[in-house]
Amino acid sequence: MVIAAIFVGAIALLFLGFEMLIVLGLPGILTKEIFYSTMPDIIYGQRIVGGINHSTLLAIPFFIFAAEIMSKGSIARYLTELVGAFLGHRRGGMGLTTVATAAAFGSVSGSAPATVAALGGIVYPELKRQGYSEKFSLGLIVSSAEVALLIPPSITLIIYAWLTGTSVASLFAAGLVVGVFLSLIFCGYVLIYAYRNGLKGDTPMPWNERFKVIGRSIWAVGLPVVLLGGIYSGLFTPTEAAAVSVAYALLVEVAIYRHMGWRDVIKVATGAAVTTGSIFVLLAMGSIVAYFITLAQLPAMVIGFLQAIDANWVVFLLIVNLLFLVAGMFIDPNSTMLILVPALFPVAQSFGIDPIHFGIIVCLNTCIGMITPPFGLDIFVASSTLGEKVSKIISGITPFIAINLLALMVISYLPDISMFLPRLLAP
Repeated sequence: MVIAAIFVGAIALLFLGFEMLIVLGLPGILTKEIFYSTMPDIIYGQRIVGGINHSTLLAIPFFIFAAEIMSKGSIARYLTELVGAFLGHRRGGMGLTTVATAAAFGSVSGSAPATVAALGGIVYPELKRQGYSEKFSLGLIVSSAEVALLIPPSITLIIYAWLTGTSVASLFAAGLVVGVFLSLIFCGYVLIYAYRNGLKGDTPMPWNERFKVIGRSIWAVGLPVVLLGGIYSGLFTPTEAAAVSVAYALLVEVAIYRHMGWRDVIKVATGAAVTTGSIFVLLAMGSIVAYFITLAQLPAMVIGFLQAIDANWVVFLLIVNLLFLVAGMFIDPNSTMLILVPALFPVAQSFGIDPIHFGIIVCLNTCIGMITPPFGLDIFVASSTLGEKVSKIISGITPFIAINLLALMVISYLPDISMFLPRLLAP
């Protein structure tokens, strides 16, 4: 009864058009007042404050600030130049450059919307110039950007780590492997498209020009090296790496490239603060509803149901993927995780699914949700950034959604892919 009230209330509020903080928070508050009225009201404050009072979450505002600095600065352009210098002359070169640059920028931003905003205006005109259709170009840009949620530093993986107590460093290692895996699949599709349409690359860049590009880009490339090298060498924790990313981005954009002034930094900081605030409000409200979902023993109910139908881990993961796919069509990724992970994670443990593997499955599902209509966030970011109709972007994304679903099945049922690097790095 409690669970039904929570989910029916949340769905009703969602379709009535309320903001996600109300959709998440109000059902939890009403559940307490109706079903747990003997509880003291202080439980609200305890769950809201306690829910976000976690050192792991300190990484989020830092990574958001760093991503905003880089998306407004010149790092994205220099990364695109560097990748294009070595891939642009090959068949499908601009498409390959788009995928590789999105992965590279994702490795320093951790944000898919920031990747779309930073790279879209740079690569979209070039893709069209080299003969790629507008629909394919839009689909490629939006879909390539989703890899930012997998490749560290991933804000999505940080939130999953907070929800489940899983090692952030291990999740980052798994996310790196799967992010590269997904990027390679996109590259394969680009090559097929290029061969079918007879698309060739630009004239090869002379080596003296390539060395100039390398010189300009060296500071942009240094950030992922510093972050990942520092984390896996034990020099600093993922949370400390987030602070380092801000300091490095400020150094590069303000002092070295000098394409941003301190007034620009203040504007960027304001935008990052708004984004951070919206995420933490959702996390706080999600803590309330997650508490009552756990109190109502939903995980035990799900386990009992799966045992009753004699389901195994294969069926369970299929159900998980379907739930996230549907939720991703209507809810932002963070809210989807706040609702589903507390209920599903204990069930995954009961089936012996590794928390790291399950986290990658969840993260890949949120990636798909970012590009899935009708409310995929990256679709609207691309529409605003590039000035294209949402309907055109959706038609271009459709084949990439199919590719994502295929990759999701592979990652779900071949855990050795995502677990390879974490096992290798395990002490």
